[in-house]
Amino acid sequence: MTEVMQLFGAIQSSDETTIKSLLSSNPELANAKDQRGFTPLVFAAYFDKEPLVKLFLEYGARVDDKDASGNTALIGVAFKGNLPIVKTLIAHGADINAQNNTGLTALMFAAQYNKTESIKLLLKHKADTTLTDTSGLTALDHARAKGYQESVALLN
Repeated sequence: MTEVMQLFGAIQSSDETTIKSLLSSNPELANAKDQRGFTPLVFAAYFDKEPLVKLFLEYGARVDDKDASGNTALIGVAFKGNLPIVKTLIAHGADINAQNNTGLTALMFAAQYNKTESIKLLLKHKADTTLTDTSGLTALDHARAKGYQESVALLN
């Protein structure tokens, strides 16, 4: 089993001891990609593993690296409404307005899933409400399409 496979297995099982051991012997693993294009940071954020998100950032994970779909860790967590991870990523300089391969941003994902607290936090940190995805839709358009009135009100 390769170190990268070991690392991603350890992320899935929240095995911090193995993760620390692997990163101590090979710090570049903090920015490795698995066969699906996930980085350890994107993977940990997506699966709501806040302690591991912090650990990877401590070991030098690049906060804005993207997976195969163009998602950053912030994009991957914003739609879940996990505010502690969103706050951690923003505090480490995450690009609030990064867009994935289809032009979606963290704000658009938060709007699509009615994660109003994520929307408030992203707006507080200057998320651009005028950005459009590849279909020409803004975060407001996504919230309207889903009928999420509170999100619509925040984005108006």
